[in-house]
Amino acid sequence: MKKILSTLILVISISPLFEVSAQTKKNNNYDFFDTVVNSHNQIFPYSGIPSAIEMILKYCKVVNFNFYGLQNEWQNKTDGSFRDFDDRKLFGITFSQKFKLARDENFPLDSLFQTIEHELKSGKKVIISLQVDAGWSIFVIYKQTPDGEFVSYNKFGSHTIIVRNTKEIVRRTNGTEIMTYNIPPSM
Repeated sequence: MKKILSTLILVISISPLFEVSAQTKKNNNYDFFDTVVNSHNQIFPYSGIPSAIEMILKYCKVVNFNFYGLQNEWQNKTDGSFRDFDDRKLFGITFSQKFKLARDENFPLDSLFQTIEHELKSGKKVIISLQVDAGWSIFVIYKQTPDGEFVSYNKFGSHTIIVRNTKEIVRRTNGTEIMTYNIPPSM
């Protein structure tokens, strides 16, 4: 009985050590952008463009996680577009509208996808307009999967929407616009 009690005490005392070591393992798949997306909210139904730009600014660490100034200024503006932020410098980062072209069979899809790949490989994210359901929404392309597809995030209030077939959606609509950004070397 004494031996069983000793063994039980030993097992109970060692159990927390296994739990602690399991919790301290480094997650090599962590990306700070996950933290940005999970803590961000789109606060107005039609503030998708400024919401995406705020996520980029938070990702670049030029504003804090409580920053919603662009959405508060925009609110529910329904006639806005990427052109409202084209060549606009915010907190040292300059945003640029790209591929404002007719969405038809002549749209340069390969060039669009190569541009996105280049931006992702340089450590940046890309803002994109995607047709989902009956309308268009603004997403941030987060990464490219091993099979070449793009994964994009959108916020609907505090809810995160993940699209794993971004290229397919773009092909179906014969193209779309994107926004890229430049960070000065001094930052």
